Amino acid sequence: MEEKEEGGYARESAWDELLKDHVDDKGMVDYGGMKKDREKLEGYLKEISANGPAKNWSKDEKMAYWINAYNAFTIKLILDNEGVSSIKDIGPAAQIPFVNTPWDIKFIEIEGKKYDLNNIEHGILRKDFKKDPRYHFALVCAAKSCPRLRNEAYTAKKLDKQLEEEAEVFLNNEEKNIINNNEVKISPLFKWYSKDFERKMGIAEWINTYSDDKVDKKMDKFSYTDYSWELNGSF
Repeated sequence: MEEKEEGGYARESAWDELLKDHVDDKGMVDYGGMKKDREKLEGYLKEISANGPAKNWSKDEKMAYWINAYNAFTIKLILDNEGVSSIKDIGPAAQIPFVNTPWDIKFIEIEGKKYDLNNIEHGILRKDFKKDPRYHFALVCAAKSCPRLRNEAYTAKKLDKQLEEEAEVFLNNEEKNIINNNEVKISPLFKWYSKDFERKMGIAEWINTYSDDKVDKKMDKFSYTDYSWELNGSF
C-alpha cells in the first residue's frame, strides 16, 4: 500500500487537483479544461488501474476508490467522445441496457481485469456496500440530473462527511427534487434504486433526513421529476 497523506492516498492528489481546477461548486465540468489537462487525468487513471483496492483496505478506502474511479473514467469517456451533448449519444442509436449502452463499454482496466461502468456501479458498489447507499449521491454519469460532481476527491478519512454533504446538496437541489408544501416530486434515482435506499430506510425518511423541507413520514407514493441527460458541462 502507498503511504497515506493528509486527506487520503497520495494517488488521489492528481484527481483532487483536476476536480478543483475544472469543476465548479454546482458540479458543472469544464471539459475543455479537462482536455487540456488530459495528461494529468491519464496519469491518475494509469495509477489507479495499476493499483486496485487491497484486501486489507477498510470499507471506506474501497468505497472512495471505486467512486473516484467511476467518476474519473466517466470523464475520460466523455473526452474520448468529444462533441457529444449527452453521454447517451455514445454508442449505437438503438441501445439495450446492460448490453450496448455507454455504461457497457469495457474501456476500464484495473490490475489486468476489464471493467465497464456498470461493473463498478452494479457489480461492486451495489453489491459490496449495501449498508450505505449514499454512494448513489456521489456517482456522476455526466448528466445534468445526476448528482453533482464534487470538486474534490473522495477519501476514506472524509468519506462520511462528504457523502452526508452530497446527500444534502442533492435533496435540496430544486432542479432535481421539488419538495415543498404544494408539491413533492423527487429524482428518478429514488425509483431506479428504491431497493437500495429502502434497505436502510424509507424514501420519506431519506427526504426528511437530508431535505430542508419535510414530508409526511408515512408518505410512500411519489411523483418524479424529469431526468435530463444533457451533458453536465461543456467543452
